[in-house]
Amino acid sequence: MHTPTEPHFAVVKRVLRYLAGTLTHGIHFTFGDVHLQVYSDADWAGDVNDRRSKTGYVIFLGNNPISWCAKKQSTVSRSSTEAEYQALVIIAAEMSWLRQLLCDFHLFLN
Repeated sequence: MHTPTEPHFAVVKRVLRYLAGTLTHGIHFTFGDVHLQVYSDADWAGDVNDRRSKTGYVIFLGNNPISWCAKKQSTVSRSSTEAEYQALVIIAAEMSWLRQLLCDFHLFLN
C-alpha cells in the first residue's frame, strides 16, 4: 500500500489485538496421532439455476480439522456417480498436497 489511511491502521490494530488474544489457541496433537481422515459428500444437480453439483469435504489430522471446502463443481454432471467422482478428484488433489506438506514438516503418516 502506498498511502495507508487511518482506517487501514485501525484494521491493522484490530488484527494485532486478535492475534495477541489468541496466542494460546492452536491445534494440539498427541504422539502417534498422525493420520489423515476424510469425510466428503456431493449432491447431483443441486443448483436449480445451472444444475451444477456441489462438493463438500473436511479433512482431519488426528481429531483436528485441518482442511475443508464446500463449493459448486465447475461442470455439470450427468449422473450422481459422476458428481461423486468429480468430488473425489478434488479431494485426491487436496490430500496429495497435504501429504507433501506434512512430509515437509517431517510428519510422516501412519
